[in-house]
Amino acid sequence: MSGTPELRFTRTPVEVRGAADGRTIGGYAAKFDRLSKNLGGFVERIAPGFFDKSRDDHWRDVMARYNHDDLLGTTAAGSLRLVLDDTGLDYSVDMLPDAVSERVFQLVQRGDVRQSSFAFYTFEDEWGMTDQGFPVRTLVSGQLVDVAPVDNPAYADTSTGLRSLAAAREVDLSEVQRMAAENKLGDLLKPPAVVIDLAGSGQSERSDTPDSAGRIHVLRRALDLKK
Repeated sequence: MSGTPELRFTRTPVEVRGAADGRTIGGYAAKFDRLSKNLGGFVERIAPGFFDKSRDDHWRDVMARYNHDDLLGTTAAGSLRLVLDDTGLDYSVDMLPDAVSERVFQLVQRGDVRQSSFAFYTFEDEWGMTDQGFPVRTLVSGQLVDVAPVDNPAYADTSTGLRSLAAAREVDLSEVQRMAAENKLGDLLKPPAVVIDLAGSGQSERSDTPDSAGRIHVLRRALDLKK
Protein backbone atom coordinates (compact mmCIF):
# COMPACT_ATOMS: atom_id res chain seq x y z
CA MET A 1 0.00 0.00 0.00
CA SER A 2 1.46 3.34 -1.06
CA GLY A 3 1.43 6.62 0.77
CA THR A 4 2.31 7.66 4.29
CA PRO A 5 0.27 6.12 7.12
CA GLU A 6 -1.65 8.34 9.49
CA LEU A 7 -0.67 8.52 13.17
CA ARG A 8 -2.91 8.93 16.22
CA PHE A 9 -2.35 8.48 19.93
CA THR A 10 -4.27 7.70 23.10
CA ARG A 11 -3.81 9.18 26.54
CA THR A 12 -4.24 5.80 28.21
CA PRO A 13 -0.96 4.98 30.00
CA VAL A 14 1.46 2.43 28.64
CA GLU A 15 2.60 0.23 31.52
CA VAL A 16 4.87 -2.60 32.61
CA ARG A 17 2.86 -5.81 32.61
CA GLY A 18 3.33 -9.10 34.39
CA ALA A 19 5.15 -11.81 32.50
CA ALA A 20 7.43 -14.72 33.31
CA ASP A 21 10.48 -12.46 33.19
CA GLY A 22 8.60 -9.24 33.99
CA ARG A 23 9.73 -7.56 30.78
CA THR A 24 6.46 -6.91 28.98
CA ILE A 25 4.90 -3.51 28.35
CA GLY A 26 1.52 -2.63 26.91
CA GLY A 27 -1.60 -0.53 26.94
CA TYR A 28 -4.39 0.68 24.69
CA ALA A 29 -3.07 1.95 21.38
CA ALA A 30 -6.56 3.18 20.42
CA LYS A 31 -9.93 3.65 22.10
CA PHE A 32 -13.28 3.53 20.34
CA ASP A 33 -15.88 6.28 20.11
CA ARG A 34 -13.81 8.91 21.90
CA LEU A 35 -13.38 12.30 20.30
CA SER A 36 -9.84 13.39 19.58
CA LYS A 37 -8.50 16.85 20.16
CA ASN A 38 -8.99 19.47 17.44
CA LEU A 39 -6.96 18.25 14.48
CA GLY A 40 -7.20 21.52 12.61
CA GLY A 41 -10.86 22.31 12.03
CA PHE A 42 -12.23 18.84 12.81
CA VAL A 43 -12.08 16.06 15.38
CA GLU A 44 -12.04 12.28 14.94
CA ARG A 45 -13.50 9.17 16.48
CA ILE A 46 -12.63 5.53 15.86
CA ALA A 47 -15.55 3.23 15.09
CA PRO A 48 -15.52 -0.14 16.91
CA GLY A 49 -15.10 -2.03 13.63
CA PHE A 50 -12.11 -0.05 12.40
CA PHE A 51 -9.55 -2.79 13.10
CA ASP A 52 -11.73 -5.76 12.12
CA LYS A 53 -10.03 -6.37 8.77
CA SER A 54 -6.57 -6.38 10.36
CA ARG A 55 -7.81 -8.79 13.00
CA ASP A 56 -9.40 -11.02 10.37
CA ASP A 57 -6.04 -11.03 8.57
CA HIS A 58 -4.48 -12.29 11.83
CA TRP A 59 -2.72 -8.93 12.38
CA ARG A 60 -0.40 -9.71 9.49
CA ASP A 61 2.86 -7.69 9.43
CA VAL A 62 1.90 -5.48 12.41
CA MET A 63 4.85 -4.25 14.47
CA ALA A 64 5.48 -2.59 17.82
CA ARG A 65 7.93 0.28 17.42
CA TYR A 66 9.15 2.85 19.89
CA ASN A 67 8.14 6.28 18.56
CA HIS A 68 7.14 4.47 15.33
CA ASP A 69 10.84 3.92 14.70
CA ASP A 70 12.80 1.36 16.76
CA LEU A 71 11.47 -2.18 16.39
CA LEU A 72 10.35 -3.82 19.65
CA GLY A 73 8.31 -6.81 18.48
CA THR A 74 6.08 -8.27 15.78
CA THR A 75 2.88 -10.27 15.53
CA ALA A 76 4.66 -12.64 13.15
CA ALA A 77 7.11 -13.68 15.87
CA GLY A 78 4.48 -13.69 18.61
CA SER A 79 6.39 -11.06 20.59
CA LEU A 80 3.54 -8.61 19.95
CA ARG A 81 0.00 -9.56 20.93
CA LEU A 82 -3.08 -7.54 20.01
CA VAL A 83 -6.56 -7.80 21.50
CA LEU A 84 -9.78 -6.03 20.52
CA ASP A 85 -12.39 -5.47 23.23
CA ASP A 86 -15.28 -3.08 23.83
CA THR A 87 -12.83 -0.35 24.84
CA GLY A 88 -10.41 -0.47 21.93
CA LEU A 89 -7.17 -2.01 20.70
CA ASP A 90 -4.91 -3.34 23.46
CA TYR A 91 -1.32 -4.45 22.88
CA SER A 92 1.41 -6.27 24.82
CA VAL A 93 4.99 -6.57 23.61
CA ASP A 94 7.79 -8.66 25.11
CA MET A 95 11.02 -6.70 25.40
CA LEU A 96 14.43 -7.93 24.28
CA PRO A 97 17.52 -7.64 26.51
CA ASP A 98 19.18 -5.22 24.09
CA ALA A 99 20.08 -1.58 24.60
CA VAL A 100 17.05 -0.08 22.83
CA SER A 101 14.49 -2.33 24.49
CA GLU A 102 16.13 -1.92 27.90
CA ARG A 103 15.97 1.85 27.62
CA VAL A 104 12.32 1.81 26.54
CA PHE A 105 11.45 -0.60 29.35
CA GLN A 106 13.12 1.62 31.95
CA LEU A 107 11.44 4.74 30.56
CA VAL A 108 8.02 3.07 30.80
CA GLN A 109 8.77 1.72 34.27
CA ARG A 110 9.80 5.18 35.52
CA GLY A 111 6.81 6.86 33.88
CA ASP A 112 8.77 8.93 31.38
CA VAL A 113 6.99 7.19 28.49
CA ARG A 114 3.31 7.23 29.34
CA GLN A 115 1.32 7.17 26.11
CA SER A 116 0.79 4.99 23.08
CA SER A 117 0.11 5.58 19.42
CA PHE A 118 -0.80 3.65 16.30
CA ALA A 119 -0.14 4.03 12.60
CA PHE A 120 -2.76 3.10 10.03
CA TYR A 121 -4.21 3.45 6.56
CA THR A 122 -7.86 4.37 6.17
CA PHE A 123 -10.11 2.38 3.84
CA GLU A 124 -13.40 4.09 4.74
CA ASP A 125 -14.36 7.14 6.75
CA GLU A 126 -17.50 9.20 7.29
CA TRP A 127 -18.01 12.89 7.98
CA GLY A 128 -20.63 14.48 10.17
CA MET A 129 -21.13 16.89 13.05
CA THR A 130 -20.78 16.42 16.79
CA ASP A 131 -23.67 17.26 19.11
CA GLN A 132 -21.97 20.61 19.57
CA GLY A 133 -21.95 21.26 15.83
CA PHE A 134 -18.24 20.65 15.20
CA PRO A 135 -17.01 18.66 12.17
CA VAL A 136 -16.14 15.05 13.02
CA ARG A 137 -14.45 12.40 10.92
CA THR A 138 -15.32 8.82 11.88
CA LEU A 139 -12.71 6.20 10.99
CA VAL A 140 -14.84 3.25 9.83
CA SER A 141 -12.36 0.70 8.48
CA GLY A 142 -8.65 0.56 7.87
CA GLN A 143 -5.39 -1.33 8.10
CA LEU A 144 -3.19 -1.29 11.19
CA VAL A 145 0.55 -0.74 10.54
CA ASP A 146 2.07 -0.54 14.01
CA VAL A 147 1.49 0.25 17.68
CA ALA A 148 3.98 2.35 19.56
CA PRO A 149 4.86 3.55 23.04
CA VAL A 150 5.75 7.19 22.47
CA ASP A 151 7.45 9.94 24.44
CA ASN A 152 6.34 12.75 22.16
CA PRO A 153 2.74 12.04 21.12
CA ALA A 154 1.72 14.23 18.25
CA TYR A 155 -0.76 14.10 15.44
CA ALA A 156 1.05 13.94 12.13
CA ASP A 157 -0.15 15.56 8.94
CA THR A 158 -3.95 15.29 8.75
CA SER A 159 -4.14 16.03 5.02
CA THR A 160 -5.46 12.50 4.37
CA GLY A 161 -8.63 13.35 6.28
CA LEU A 162 -9.04 16.63 4.44
CA ARG A 163 -8.53 14.87 1.11
CA SER A 164 -11.31 12.43 1.95
CA LEU A 165 -13.65 15.31 2.78
CA ALA A 166 -12.75 17.14 -0.43
CA ALA A 167 -13.52 14.01 -2.45
CA ALA A 168 -16.77 13.33 -0.60
CA ARG A 169 -18.05 16.87 -1.17
CA GLU A 170 -16.45 17.28 -4.61
CA VAL A 171 -14.59 20.39 -3.51
CA ASP A 172 -11.04 21.37 -4.42
CA LEU A 173 -8.56 20.29 -1.74
CA SER A 174 -7.04 23.76 -1.46
CA GLU A 175 -10.48 25.16 -0.66
CA VAL A 176 -11.04 22.51 2.03
CA GLN A 177 -7.63 23.29 3.52
CA ARG A 178 -8.49 26.98 3.59
CA MET A 179 -11.81 26.29 5.30
CA ALA A 180 -10.08 24.04 7.84
CA ALA A 181 -7.61 26.80 8.68
CA GLU A 182 -10.55 29.16 9.23
CA ASN A 183 -12.56 26.58 11.23
CA LYS A 184 -15.28 26.60 8.57
CA LEU A 185 -15.42 22.92 7.62
CA GLY A 186 -18.87 22.77 9.14
CA ASP A 187 -20.14 24.73 6.13
CA LEU A 188 -19.46 21.64 3.99
CA LEU A 189 -21.32 19.34 6.36
CA LYS A 190 -24.51 21.27 7.00
CA PRO A 191 -27.65 19.94 5.28
CA PRO A 192 -28.72 21.94 2.22
CA ALA A 193 -31.06 24.80 2.90
CA VAL A 194 -34.75 24.42 2.00
CA VAL A 195 -36.72 27.58 1.23
CA ILE A 196 -40.54 27.62 1.29
CA ASP A 197 -42.16 30.31 -0.84
CA LEU A 198 -45.49 31.37 0.70
CA ALA A 199 -45.77 34.61 -1.25
CA GLY A 200 -47.68 33.08 -4.15
CA SER A 201 -44.83 33.25 -6.62
CA GLY A 202 -45.80 29.89 -8.07
CA GLN A 203 -42.85 28.03 -6.58
CA SER A 204 -43.84 26.31 -3.35
CA GLU A 205 -40.42 25.11 -2.31
CA ARG A 206 -36.83 25.14 -3.37
CA SER A 207 -34.14 22.71 -2.25
CA ASP A 208 -30.52 22.25 -3.17
CA THR A 209 -31.09 18.49 -3.45
CA PRO A 210 -33.59 16.60 -5.65
CA ASP A 211 -34.97 14.48 -2.82
CA SER A 212 -38.57 13.60 -3.69
CA ALA A 213 -39.53 12.62 -0.15
CA GLY A 214 -38.18 15.94 1.08
CA ARG A 215 -40.21 17.82 -1.54
CA ILE A 216 -43.41 16.06 -0.52
CA HIS A 217 -42.80 16.85 3.13
CA VAL A 218 -42.14 20.53 2.41
CA LEU A 219 -45.16 20.84 0.13
CA ARG A 220 -47.42 19.32 2.75
CA ARG A 221 -45.99 21.69 5.34
CA ALA A 222 -46.59 24.63 3.03
CA LEU A 223 -50.24 23.59 2.50
CA ASP A 224 -50.75 23.26 6.25
CA LEU A 225 -49.43 26.75 6.78
CA LYS A 226 -51.73 28.18 4.12
CA LYS A 227 -54.89 26.71 5.71
